[in-house]
Amino acid sequence: MKKLTMILAGVALLATSAPAFADNDRPIAVGELPAVSQEFIKTHFSGVGVSFSKVDEGLFDKDYKVVFVNGAKVEFAKSGEWKDVEYKYGEVPAAIVPQQIRDYVAKNYPGRKITAIDRDRRDYEVELDNGLDLKFDLKFRLIDIDD
Repeated sequence: MKKLTMILAGVALLATSAPAFADNDRPIAVGELPAVSQEFIKTHFSGVGVSFSKVDEGLFDKDYKVVFVNGAKVEFAKSGEWKDVEYKYGEVPAAIVPQQIRDYVAKNYPGRKITAIDRDRRDYEVELDNGLDLKFDLKFRLIDIDD
């Protein structure tokens, strides 16, 4: 019985201390980002000032966020690959958006701009300047529309 009590106390201690380690944001310099992230910024945000950059180190994961002075935000995965690009006052650079998605938006929503794109292992999600969200699978087939 004493062992069971000790095990339960240990589990409770881990459960209560995990949140303290789960959200550890700290500012970093752009030069501290993974090389892939630095190259992405140099390619797509050349000449745009950085407002701040930070790393979020969780218990089992790590990601990076860069906010630019023009209102753009980019989130990078642990590997340095981009996960999310958002523009508050502009349009996501066309080179970031897969051609099939650009073609779909141009054909079905002429004149609309893509203001955000999010990608993960399962899909791409884009937001248009009219607030419409379009979700595509990895083969660039439309799977959901949300307004």
